[in-house]
Amino acid sequence: MTRAIELSRELQLGGDAPLTLIAGPCVIESEEHCQYLAWEIGKIAGPFVFKASFDKANRSSVGSYRGPGFEEGCRILRALKEQGYVVMTDIHEAWQAEPVAECADILQIPAFLCRQTDLLIAAGRTGRVVNIKKGQFVAPGDMRHAIEKVTSTGNEKVSLTERGSSFGYNNLVVDMRGLVIMRDFGHPVIFDATHSVQLPGASGTTSGGQPRFIAPLARAAAAVGIDGLFVEVHEEPERAKSDGANALRLDQLDGLLRQVRTIAAA
Repeated sequence: MTRAIELSRELQLGGDAPLTLIAGPCVIESEEHCQYLAWEIGKIAGPFVFKASFDKANRSSVGSYRGPGFEEGCRILRALKEQGYVVMTDIHEAWQAEPVAECADILQIPAFLCRQTDLLIAAGRTGRVVNIKKGQFVAPGDMRHAIEKVTSTGNEKVSLTERGSSFGYNNLVVDMRGLVIMRDFGHPVIFDATHSVQLPGASGTTSGGQPRFIAPLARAAAAVGIDGLFVEVHEEPERAKSDGANALRLDQLDGLLRQVRTIAAA
């Protein structure tokens, strides 16, 4: 059993808690869109973690939409937090940790930055939960070093997220053994079912994806053992401003969540 992290009075990650859902759009498209998705996901899932990025700093193309920016993004996320939602968002630079901690409950370290010592330590010092996404280039066992960088600050509220590993060019593969290896560290482990089906850079100026594999991989991860499920959700993935090719359609969330929760409970 992994350590328990209290996210709210109604929501716990890890320990003996039921599987936690983390869901939302890849990037903040507008305040209205975030409010809409948060409400709709909540109706389906009950208490959950709302995730959206104020900036997508690692887009494939310089011309791709990155988000509303730091100040406006934090304002939108703060409004959601004040409404009672548990909020998670990415930080990309050490200076962002402290101000973002005021508008988010969980600071997420993007996969490409999971070895950045200054970023991990800055996140840890805020006292917030720190979710570290495993880099596509990092062995599961090596994520203990990322954990140690955060916990060196005295902050033990750390979770890890599996999102697939590079497999040749423009492709990812999920090694389910990694979920077991990382859970053995004693911290909650989350499976990112939507980024795991991404085809990085495969569409030229954007990444492609294979969303038909979201459900099979999510079910498999639940069977192996996870504490949380991460899915990027959009009501019209074909119109999403980021990662639409690998997003889960909103009307498919209920069925997927029922399946995964049943498997996880078993």
